Amino acid sequence: MARRIDYYDDPDAPAPNSLVPSVNVVVTNDAGEVLLIRRSDNDNWAVPGGAIDLGESLPQAAVRETREETGIECEITGLVGIYTDPRHVIYYTSNGEARQEFSIVLTARATGGQPTTSDESREVRWVPRDKLTTYPMDRSMRMRIEHFLADTGRPYIG
Repeated sequence: MARRIDYYDDPDAPAPNSLVPSVNVVVTNDAGEVLLIRRSDNDNWAVPGGAIDLGESLPQAAVRETREETGIECEITGLVGIYTDPRHVIYYTSNGEARQEFSIVLTARATGGQPTTSDESREVRWVPRDKLTTYPMDRSMRMRIEHFLADTGRPYIG
């Protein structure tokens, strides 16, 4: 099975060979819970997201990726931050791509659908905010969720 390996400030990380604009989405429901997926490529928990395709806007990509990975329909409501740390390299074993991090993290509210797994998500669940940090996830994803929870009113840029 193809794997995703996240490296952070690691001298053994492969040299990046791509930079792909992507989006992650922190989706909440009426109870204030956050939608998480258990990724099928590395078994970590994360918010839904993926690459922005040619011909689509950032919000369109966010809604599409959320629907594809979780079965949940959503409406974009805001911005958590922009994450472009060159020390974070994501290696895909399927094709040898070593991607430098470039993710825009948005907020959204659920508008319909039912949690449904996909090829990219082994599990999909609504998680209470006070339990989010107990799930195993990559350090970069944890930072994004912590920035969302801090709710400073200003987006993170870094």
